[in-house]
Amino acid sequence: MKVLVTGATGLLGNNVVRQLVERGDEVTVLVRASSDSRPLAELPVHRVVGDVTDEESVKRAAADVDAIIHTAAHIHIGWTQWETGRRVNVEGSRNVARAARERGVRLVYVSTVDTFGVGTIDEPADETSPREGKPNCCYVATKREAEQAVQQMVAEGLDAVIVNPGFMLGPWDWKPSSGRMLLEVATRAPFATPSGGCSVCDSRDVASGILSAIERGQAGRNYILAGENIRYFELWSLMSEVTGRRPPVFRMRAVAPFIGGTAGDFWTKVSGREPTLNSALVRMSRLTHYYSSQRAIDELGYSPRPPRESITAAWQWFQQHGYVHHVADAA
Repeated sequence: MKVLVTGATGLLGNNVVRQLVERGDEVTVLVRASSDSRPLAELPVHRVVGDVTDEESVKRAAADVDAIIHTAAHIHIGWTQWETGRRVNVEGSRNVARAARERGVRLVYVSTVDTFGVGTIDEPADETSPREGKPNCCYVATKREAEQAVQQMVAEGLDAVIVNPGFMLGPWDWKPSSGRMLLEVATRAPFATPSGGCSVCDSRDVASGILSAIERGQAGRNYILAGENIRYFELWSLMSEVTGRRPPVFRMRAVAPFIGGTAGDFWTKVSGREPTLNSALVRMSRLTHYYSSQRAIDELGYSPRPPRESITAAWQWFQQHGYVHHVADAA
């Protein structure tokens, strides 16, 4: 099979490309001229220089493929960067979806569990849950809008499946993206954690779920590809154990991060630059992002592994690739 992958230098996209190559598929990747060359350096893939926001380069990359996997996205948890978010996440997704429709091939669109509402340990959210309970920040809003655009095109004849990954950890996190949490825990050994929680999944398992969605997914259907639902305190404690660091001591009360987030918002107004710590991120960190992957397990054969395996694989990869130059003894 000939497959086009967007976002091929990112954590998920790179795992997808590697699994496609391993099973013998012909892979085309759409990469920006400024993209990091390391993730694809040794891989036998056809590179097309372009951008999802450029419809012509998307069409050129999709000219001779049998399926498209769209993982590229602009991820920003905050109140700014709306223009970039809409251009990449919404218009870029429309460009990719149009290319798939014109070619008459299946599209697997990668969204996020954050387009759904939140669940609890006893009642995790699923694909039928109301889409409420999340702050309407740039990332959440534009990914929801992109899903709506894809679903509209499905109604017009597009063959597309939407997958919604949870919080991913694993190897090949070149940027790094979500692996920054692991590196932060390993290098700074923070005393306190956010009060919320997340559904931890492995980038390799999500990639396998996406490949299965090409063959087995039902058109127009969402599939949550998540994992074990765990509080950040337990997750960071596990990260500390794997990396040999001092574990966190307590979960932060709501007031402390609220003050930090408010200060971040004030700095944005004063300087025009939004810091990582802002009220949108604070609100997200207090939520329980708990989800059920049962539909994907039943219909796609999705099989998420325990968080410890994902953390260990990510940590070993970071060590092997020079991301851990010095970890101070915080014990």
